[in-house]
Amino acid sequence: MKLPPIVLRGPSGTSAWRQVTKSASFRPHSRLLHTARPCQSDVKSYISSSHSPQLNLSLEHHLLSHSHPDSTILFLYRNRPSIIIGRNQNPWLETNLSLLRDASSLGISEPVELVRRRSGGGTVFHDLGNVNWTVICPSADFTRDKHAEMVVRALRSLGVARARVNERHDIVLDQGTEPSPADPDDTHVTSFASKDVTPLKVSGSAYKLTRGRALHHAKGFMSARGVESVSSPVGNLELEVKDFMQAVQREFGRMYGSPTGMEVEDLEEGWADRNGVVEGIRELESPEWTFLQTPQFTFSSTALPGKGSNASAMLDPATASIDLTVRYGAITTAEILLRSTTGPTLAKGDSLTGRRVHEITDWQQALSAPADASFATSWEKTASWLSKILPSIA
Repeated sequence: MKLPPIVLRGPSGTSAWRQVTKSASFRPHSRLLHTARPCQSDVKSYISSSHSPQLNLSLEHHLLSHSHPDSTILFLYRNRPSIIIGRNQNPWLETNLSLLRDASSLGISEPVELVRRRSGGGTVFHDLGNVNWTVICPSADFTRDKHAEMVVRALRSLGVARARVNERHDIVLDQGTEPSPADPDDTHVTSFASKDVTPLKVSGSAYKLTRGRALHHAKGFMSARGVESVSSPVGNLELEVKDFMQAVQREFGRMYGSPTGMEVEDLEEGWADRNGVVEGIRELESPEWTFLQTPQFTFSSTALPGKGSNASAMLDPATASIDLTVRYGAITTAEILLRSTTGPTLAKGDSLTGRRVHEITDWQQALSAPADASFATSWEKTASWLSKILPSIA
């Protein structure tokens, strides 16, 4: 389903993880690093007790970058309320930044953070009702279904018989009411398939492939506010977080040679001080990473060829027209035509070229007031439209 008009980043200048690292202990785990040869310890299960999205995503990246090339790793974590956008996504299109600091209308009392992850995929909403699971393995062993199937088996062990992997490699719950025969070992088919009722999505995936290594991460909706970039009806598993985590850990152990269970290590807050991790946190917190990684896009107050207009109902074409092209967060072209109350037009926009959109806090100031008062109404409405479409994050 499309993102609701929320969104979502905490107050700038704050960083919860820094407040706790001074007292947190830190013991680097040698088995994360390259060893002389593969061994049994190269299959490892980790969990994070931190709810910081920047820390957890940086830990995930650290595990991908520094673990043994032949190792297979499970990493489970939960994040406090946050919007996580994909590596190549547009925060102005995926979220409503005007509600960045106040999500109270959605029943969320704390600030919600905006974080761009390093992998592709769509935009998702995280809160403590989600469990995020990551498997990192040699790329030669990777398929897009393999570890989704692992999670389906874990869900079925908890009695979630409707769970299966669909053709998009997501985990869904079939919604049929009349059970039909199905192979219980087939993770792509259930007894509750229906041609008439759309399955509910309970886990979507994203991937990152590097030289020799593959990362598959996803989230499971336990009792969460589920939002996804690709329009899909979503549902909750209504499972206890602890039960789900333990079931996934057990299934991971069965897959990789430890049917009686394996040690699970907590990557605690102290990892925020580790070289590589701390740099990753700083990068994810920076507005340069969040906004300047955005691919080129265009906003127009009039319909573009083959496309609809952007919120054109908010700007009367008789008042003004706007066409902005933004590349990597900076305005490259700005064609703004104001229309006066007496008939003439006035071209504006040159002053915007080169400006970083996320640094503009006042669109009236950025455009500057026209000397001719007959353009005042057009100028005010243009600035108001831009404030709604490209709101300040300050």
